[in-house]
Amino acid sequence: MRLMVSGGGTGGHIYPALALIKALKKRDPEAEILYVGSERGLESTIVPAKGIPFKSTRIQGFKRSLSLENFKTVYLFLKSVHEAKKMVRDFKPDVVVGTGGYVSGAVVYAASRLHVPTMIHEQNSVVGMTNKFLSRYVDKIAYVFDAAVDQLPAAKMVKTGNPRAQEAAEVVSHFSWQAYGLKDETPTLLIFGGSQGALKINAATVAAIPDFNQRDYQVVFVTGQKRYDGVMDQLKDTPIADNVVIKPYIANMPEVLPKVAAIVGRAGATSLAEITADGIPSILIPSPYVTADHQTKNAQSLSTVGAAEIITEAELTAQTLVTKADQLMNDDALRHDMADASKQLGVPDAADRVLDVVLSIKK
Repeated sequence: MRLMVSGGGTGGHIYPALALIKALKKRDPEAEILYVGSERGLESTIVPAKGIPFKSTRIQGFKRSLSLENFKTVYLFLKSVHEAKKMVRDFKPDVVVGTGGYVSGAVVYAASRLHVPTMIHEQNSVVGMTNKFLSRYVDKIAYVFDAAVDQLPAAKMVKTGNPRAQEAAEVVSHFSWQAYGLKDETPTLLIFGGSQGALKINAATVAAIPDFNQRDYQVVFVTGQKRYDGVMDQLKDTPIADNVVIKPYIANMPEVLPKVAAIVGRAGATSLAEITADGIPSILIPSPYVTADHQTKNAQSLSTVGAAEIITEAELTAQTLVTKADQLMNDDALRHDMADASKQLGVPDAADRVLDVVLSIKK
């Protein structure tokens, strides 16, 4: 099997691709992989670090307002399509898969023009511009959220879940909260705004620390590496009780998540794949700064079935955060019901499901 994968710009496009590659190598250790990304995207460092062959092309996204930059965007897209066609001819893939980001638009389109079987994976409830464009040309479309169904050609669509979920589900955790000076038998709330942190979530949590200090449950607050010093400076005159731990980053998050009683965080596709794979109740604060407000739609997919509570960023304060946290952490039955609902949404074999679709279109 020779697989070409393209996806970039954000971790939400890169990590599902890596999970798919991992599943393929597990099933077919002799499989040949080529990952095509953008020169400046995160994939240019993440993918080679995994030992996966990587090639890049230069591309950029369209400006949503009228701009002369869009002429440059069209030029770079056409140039990238030309470069991608050469990569396809040289590598001779059996299938080409796009997981999102502008670079996948050029690569998958090029492959389709050369009559190579193609597939895209849509992680979000609101379909991005690239996948809408590619949906006309690809053979199959794998998707996660039912809300995406009426935005793409129904005949091509296969519900698979997010491949990242399988990685989360397969983790065997030996983590103990004792490593953080906490107790394993006490329910623990994880507050996590993403690897870079989230200013509004951090601000509300900082203001809520005096309340969290008095709770019977435990709180682990992850600030993001770049925001940790600022948070600790804001808290320099605030006592921090033994049940509250503040961390800049958690490197072994997949091992920690199975030990979490509930989580407060954003509603990105990768995060929700991990949360549902582990069946974790959540309080979701969708980022309002993403395209087409897709995190709100993602979060609603969980809240509708009782797997999550939602606080909009506009509503987020220390008071709303503590109130929702108390409702969830002080009610074992509620957490149990939400965990069940979350688990029902999880797809623990999602990477294998996506791989099955890939193999189904291989000539």
